[in-house]
Amino acid sequence: YKEAGYEYVIIDDCWSLKERVDGKLVADPALFPKGMKALSDYIHGKGLKFGMYSCAGFKTCAGYPSSYGHEFEDAKQFAEWGVDYLKYDFCNFPASGDAKNAYLTMAMALRNSGRDIFFAACNWGVQDPAKWMRSRGANSYRSTGDIFDVPKSYKDIFMQQAENIEGNAPGCYNDMDMLIVGMHGNGNVGMGGCTDEQYRQHFAMWAFLGSPLIIGSDIRKLDEYNTATLLNRGLISVNQDMANCPAFLIYKEAGRKYAFGRLLSGNRIALAFFNIDTKEEWAQTMSIAFDDLGIHSESGIGLKLTDVVTGEERGIFYDGYSTKVPLDGCEILVGETRCRTNTGDVQLENLYKENGMSVGNGMQEKHKTDITKFCIKCGAALSSDEIALHKKLYNRAAESFMCIRCSSAYLEVTQEMLTAKIEEFKKMGCTLFD
Repeated sequence: YKEAGYEYVIIDDCWSLKERVDGKLVADPALFPKGMKALSDYIHGKGLKFGMYSCAGFKTCAGYPSSYGHEFEDAKQFAEWGVDYLKYDFCNFPASGDAKNAYLTMAMALRNSGRDIFFAACNWGVQDPAKWMRSRGANSYRSTGDIFDVPKSYKDIFMQQAENIEGNAPGCYNDMDMLIVGMHGNGNVGMGGCTDEQYRQHFAMWAFLGSPLIIGSDIRKLDEYNTATLLNRGLISVNQDMANCPAFLIYKEAGRKYAFGRLLSGNRIALAFFNIDTKEEWAQTMSIAFDDLGIHSESGIGLKLTDVVTGEERGIFYDGYSTKVPLDGCEILVGETRCRTNTGDVQLENLYKENGMSVGNGMQEKHKTDITKFCIKCGAALSSDEIALHKKLYNRAAESFMCIRCSSAYLEVTQEMLTAKIEEFKKMGCTLFD
């Protein structure tokens, strides 16, 4: 899990004694016999970071001592224990209290604790924290109520936040609550559980919308499918992309289907399709017009799409993309921009993909020792399949070759151009077969 990018081990409520001792929070010796500093040292020794829990109210949600009125002494104590992350809950907050000031106070306490501590504010979306938590010093904010291990719970949270993600950016992230992947009805929020497909949809939603990914299940008991979901490199890479751009909603059929885009680093863009509750097969087709991604048809720009979850290449598409997404399913794609040459280019490359054939990478440099053949027109490095195609179409004994893009440009010609094109082929040392 650490190699996949998970870095914190976070404890939640009920870790302390029921009362303070000499004004200080004390770990329950029955649960943590060596105390919190020893636990922190152990976690740090594993190359991970230590997360702690407290609350802005006069008691925690389970009735344990909270930090209300004790913010600065508690923050100092957390720092002495080596805490790296503080979840700050909102239970039992006085009706007359000022929530904005309460979170600002703890932020100031952490800033003056002598240690860099990630401040995870958790006020369940009360008073629309997206509009003020960043300015009050929070590094993340809970935007909704608690999640439960049933499909309706994660879907409701997703639909609530589908249009509340524009402010999700470095410095302060929209925390849509922990992940329920693989719980299957176990744990404190365990209820009826979800199917494996629903867990994957849930994880893809959280990853694409940029929520912090906090595992809520017991990883020691996870099955293979849900372990693979939580460790899916493609989905995690979208969530953690260096560009840190929030996702944007392209269209929705409320409660049924949603489509999103998200700009990524490296001049890439991600697409996401979610089927929430569309049972009829005829209605499960979802489409995105590239105009809605800022790519107009006249630009000559298309997208080379790859399935993030499976790594499968879908081919190059211009103008738009359509797919069929089953109930409780999702499809997440990453697109790399490509310039249009002609329709033959697209059709030929997609035909290659459909038949499991490889296409050379024009970005590879000629001095690379493992690359021996290059297109004589554009200089792109060639795959063995492209070389074979060239030999089949032009000259079985050829020593010079063209990539499929340049080949398709030559193949898609009008009758009027044919004679001139044949002469060009001859000048390059190629022979056309009848």
